[in-house]
Amino acid sequence: MTIFDILIWAGAALTLAGLAGIVWCIIAVARARKGGLDDAALRARMQRAVTVNMAALAASTIGLMLVVVGIFLKP
Repeated sequence: MTIFDILIWAGAALTLAGLAGIVWCIIAVARARKGGLDDAALRARMQRAVTVNMAALAASTIGLMLVVVGIFLKP
């Protein structure tokens, strides 16, 4: 296994982890909206979800970049 294969597989794993985080955000926000929380509690949960969403989006982006770099550099 070459370094390029490691880049591709690590990027794929990072992308899948980011995608799992995004799915978690969707589920968490849907549950919070249906939970009948007051405004302050809903706002606190949404802030946490937005933070996790941004981190998951960044992880997915970096993972996809690793996959592309690994494919382009592979001999």
